[in-house]
Amino acid sequence: MGDTKKGRNKQARDADDRQRKRELTEARDRADEAEPPDDEQDDVDEAQQEDDESLDSTRECHRRGCTESATFVVVERYQEETGHGPVEAEAHLCRDHTAEESPVNLDGVYDDYVFSVEALPAADNVV
Repeated sequence: MGDTKKGRNKQARDADDRQRKRELTEARDRADEAEPPDDEQDDVDEAQQEDDESLDSTRECHRRGCTESATFVVVERYQEETGHGPVEAEAHLCRDHTAEESPVNLDGVYDDYVFSVEALPAADNVV
């Protein structure tokens, strides 16, 4: 029997069927396994890191090579190119680099799109 399009399609379907059967068998085998324990310490560490970041008003500018203190936070929330949900980009910038910022993901605009520039609290207000 010669190499035909019909034969190649059948081989491809057979390979897909074998792959699906293999994945189904592996999934059934894993169903008997116990769930891994939830590591509560990771949650505590993440919360503490967020608190540390909010108190750290002496951050340096996010731009490479800039050692100025960050005075603004620039946030842009847009729809990811793949359509799998929103993405929020945040950058802490000095005054000069903040002035250069503008929306860059306008092709990802959706109902909850955000572009904002907010001043960080002054260093002398932090206890």
